[in-house]
Amino acid sequence: MIKINNLSKRYGPKEAVKGISFEVKKGEIVGFLGPNGAGKSTTMNILTGYLSATGGSAKIAGFDVLDDAIEARRHVGYLPEQPPLYFDMTVDEYLNFVYELKAAKQPRKAHLDRICELVGISHVRHRIIKNLSKGYKQRVGFAQALIGDPDVLILDEPTEGLDPNQRVEIRNLITGLGRERTVILSTHIIPEVVDVCERVVVINEGVIVADDTVENLVHDLDGESRFIAEIEGESDKIIPILAAIEGVVDVTSDGKAYTLTAEEGADIRKAVFYAAAQNDLPLLSFAPVDISLEAVFARLTKKGGER
Repeated sequence: MIKINNLSKRYGPKEAVKGISFEVKKGEIVGFLGPNGAGKSTTMNILTGYLSATGGSAKIAGFDVLDDAIEARRHVGYLPEQPPLYFDMTVDEYLNFVYELKAAKQPRKAHLDRICELVGISHVRHRIIKNLSKGYKQRVGFAQALIGDPDVLILDEPTEGLDPNQRVEIRNLITGLGRERTVILSTHIIPEVVDVCERVVVINEGVIVADDTVENLVHDLDGESRFIAEIEGESDKIIPILAAIEGVVDVTSDGKAYTLTAEEGADIRKAVFYAAAQNDLPLLSFAPVDISLEAVFARLTKKGGER
C-alpha cells in the first residue's frame, strides 16, 4: 500500500532525506522512528502530499503522490501531531465540513455515524470542540482522518500530550483500525511501538538504519549478553574480580548491583558463582538483562550508528 523508492529531499544545501526505500504492505502497522531532525517528518509530509520530493518516488495504493496526487490522497487519512480542528465548531459541524472538503462518496449520515461509533465520540457530537478534553479532541482528529474510508492511515505522534489512560485507549483504537487498514505510526514513545506495531523502520540522519520486527531488532543487536549481580562487599574489591572472569568484557556498578557484559556466545554464570564463592563474596542474586527497544534505538541513532 505504501512504496517509497530512493526518496530524497533537499532544503537548499541540506539533504534531509537521502535516497531511502521501504514498503508497507496492506494490513501492516509499522512504527516509523527517528530522533529530531532525522528526516521522519519530511518523509511523512511527502507521503501525505504536503511536500514534494527532490528525487525518487512515493506511492500510495499504486498512485504516485506527486504525479497522481488527487488519487493518492483519496487513499490516505492523516492525523498530524496537532489535529486540524476548528475549535468553535461542534463535533458534528466539523465532521460534516470535512466530509464535504474530502468530497466523500459514502452515504453521509451512515458513514459519519459509523466513524463516530468506531472512535467513541457519538455522545459528544453536539459539543463544541474547544470544550472537549485533550483525549476527545484527539479522537475527533482520528474521526476526520477516517472520513472517506482511506486504505492508509498516517499518524504523527497520535498520543502526544495524553494521560496514561487516554494513551491506552488510543493505542487500542489504533490496533483496531489496523485490522482493516495499513497504518504508519510516527512516535517517540517506545512502549507504544512495542504494544502496537508489527514492524519498525528507523531513520537517522536521513538514512534508513533498520527495518525489521521488534523481536528481530533486539535479537540481532544484542550480540553481547548482560547480567545483573547483587553481591555483598566493597565494590573496589568486587569489580576487579568480576572483570577477570573469562568472557566478561565490561563491569559497571551503581553502588548496589553490578552489570556484567559478556562477549557473544560466552556463558559466564558458573564462573561468576565460583568467583564469588572463592573470594567469600555473598552472591545475593544473578539474572540476565533483556535489551530493550529503547537501547536498540539509542544504538541505531548514534552518530554514524547503523545496523
